[in-house]
Amino acid sequence: MENSIENICQEALDELNNASSSEIINNISVKYLGRKGIVTQFLKQISNLPEDERPEAGKKINRAKKTLTQAVKDSLKKIEAVGSKSVERIDVSLPGRKTHSGRLHPLTQVTKQISEIFTKMGFNIVEGPEVETDYYNFEALNIPKNHPARDMQDTFYISDNIVLRTQTSPMQIRVMEKTDPPVRIIAPGKVYRCDSDLTHTPMFTQIEGLLVDKNISFGDLKGILTTFVHLMFGNRTSLRFRPSFFPFTEPSAEVDILCVMCRGKGCRVCSHTGWLEVLGAGMVHPAVFENVGYDTSIYNGFAFGMGIERIAMLKYGIDDIRKFFENDLRFLRQF
Repeated sequence: MENSIENICQEALDELNNASSSEIINNISVKYLGRKGIVTQFLKQISNLPEDERPEAGKKINRAKKTLTQAVKDSLKKIEAVGSKSVERIDVSLPGRKTHSGRLHPLTQVTKQISEIFTKMGFNIVEGPEVETDYYNFEALNIPKNHPARDMQDTFYISDNIVLRTQTSPMQIRVMEKTDPPVRIIAPGKVYRCDSDLTHTPMFTQIEGLLVDKNISFGDLKGILTTFVHLMFGNRTSLRFRPSFFPFTEPSAEVDILCVMCRGKGCRVCSHTGWLEVLGAGMVHPAVFENVGYDTSIYNGFAFGMGIERIAMLKYGIDDIRKFFENDLRFLRQF
């Protein structure tokens, strides 16, 4: 048995010397030292030897086991040392791999551009909740219950008195309730209406503006919006103010610009009129001021609102609003 255990130990050592990977070394360890390994089986057979031979045989087997255990550890360390030396190095002389950097969404870009134009004219930016009460979204803006103007806005109702806001105008009321005149704000944000086609989506973005002070006239409104249109679309862009109706302004107007596609000659985009609507505006209705406690004999003002998607479509010549929300990188990388 003694010669056999010595031979087995030498065979194991030879296999370890020739092992080329840690996986092979671990397999050798299991083969000889595992629960059913060859050396382990020799230990189990000691009880079959004559009693006087057992102590010496046990010493031989334990010595072989200790030798192989240490040899396995040394072989693993040797493999790890060789592996660490052969780790792939970075060749700094090679050209780097190009990474594609992100960029702002076109609607975010247009929102920032619009906001910068108005902040330079002294307006402050305010934001508020997208889930609104019926009071702030309608009643305080001179749109009482059963008013026909409510049908124009295709509202998402959460309950009888809670809605997804149809405009960012509620921020005008919220600000005026807490602020004494003068007030000069713009309110960008998401709004929601039950509508979906080439030029409408259930969720879109708006910017509302409000200016309240003493002796404000419609001429001031025209001056502010003319400046905005020229900065946004170019100094040569013609615009016109067309009479309209909004419950919260009186008088009210729609602002049109000369068609950016045909330059006023008439085309499919402008329905052959030569003009494109960009925003609505007007002098704030006295009823709105009364709802926030402003003295209408002292203060007056104007408000305006525009869809950011509308401005972006006109600015970049886009004919389908849904492209802004489809996340097609081929489209988004153009901006």
